[in-house]
Amino acid sequence: MNYDYLIVGAGLFGATFAYEMKKAGKACMVIDRRDHIAGNIYTKEQNGIQVHKYGAHIFHTSDQKIWQYINQFAQFNQFVNSPVASYKNELYNLPFNMNTFSRMWNIKTPAEAQAIIRKQIEEAGIKEPRNLEEQAISLAGRDVYEKLVKGYTEKQWGRDCTELPAFIIKRLPLRFTYDNNYFNDRYQGIPIGGYTQIVEKMLNGIEVRLNTDFNEYVSVEEKDFYRSIEGDTFDKVLYTGMIDEFFNYQLGTLEYRSLRFEEETLVGEENYQGVAVVNYTEREVPYTRIIEHKHFEFGKQPDTVITREYPMEWVMGEEPYYPVNNERNAELYHRYAELSLTCPNVIFGGRLGQYKYYDMDKVLRAALDLVHEELA
Repeated sequence: MNYDYLIVGAGLFGATFAYEMKKAGKACMVIDRRDHIAGNIYTKEQNGIQVHKYGAHIFHTSDQKIWQYINQFAQFNQFVNSPVASYKNELYNLPFNMNTFSRMWNIKTPAEAQAIIRKQIEEAGIKEPRNLEEQAISLAGRDVYEKLVKGYTEKQWGRDCTELPAFIIKRLPLRFTYDNNYFNDRYQGIPIGGYTQIVEKMLNGIEVRLNTDFNEYVSVEEKDFYRSIEGDTFDKVLYTGMIDEFFNYQLGTLEYRSLRFEEETLVGEENYQGVAVVNYTEREVPYTRIIEHKHFEFGKQPDTVITREYPMEWVMGEEPYYPVNNERNAELYHRYAELSLTCPNVIFGGRLGQYKYYDMDKVLRAALDLVHEELA
């Protein structure tokens, strides 16, 4: 049969687009090379616990319409993200706030904290930061940088902070209140029962094919449509995979950082770390954080499931997670974006299609804006 859209990727962006297009009377097919829907927000129940299989995902937004939109698919709890940082057996609250500064310097007042930070910045004497290290010190002083920024950032990016460009850190949020809420957004929470249910509801009644790779499934590109190996035709393609892969890397390969997850079920241990996320900020610890999934939903199960998150260099065939934002990649993506104009029947969207990191609320907003544009 003929479909209006072939949607490549069953993650949040593709599912939102498919849901809205189905409501508008458009025929859609969704394919995904993975064996499950929901992309990186995929959650799976294990030992009665919703496990975030691709790292912690906390929904937060200040966009009331987006909050109302996502709540039609799930009931959200009152979870507030308040991670803890571990540095050489010292524990600090995140984001950087008065609890952090009080623990670090044994002080009580905002004025004391501000004076220490100001003094460290002045002593550093950095006027024009040349790299990430100098940028961070010029924003927060040496103590905060050394204990809470340096090692974590170097693990994330796989190189020394002196080798990373200053623009990666445009600001460091310093809060001079005793408030451990990581986000400033008005709305925040975790869907009770996990994220997968949201995408399931979005894709209800839409044909979905898993374990299906676009390059193997689509056999012919005609002048005005694409054809599958089974003879189905598609007027347009929404492609949420890597834009450079779509073009067979003909202009070069964009760079990403990847992640490896080491999951462990602790039978008979009710509470491993007392909080959902602990960041490990010293470089000598190979993982960046440990996630204890039950705390996202205030679980009381007799067992617990933890995940250690290891950053790693991306190589072709691995899952790409974070775009590497530097001049070389920005210029290369711009060239691919220009090349995409030669494919009027293909829309590139989402984190990989637009080579851009998206929070979940921004994914929803971008997908809804694209729907509005397509239906205009």
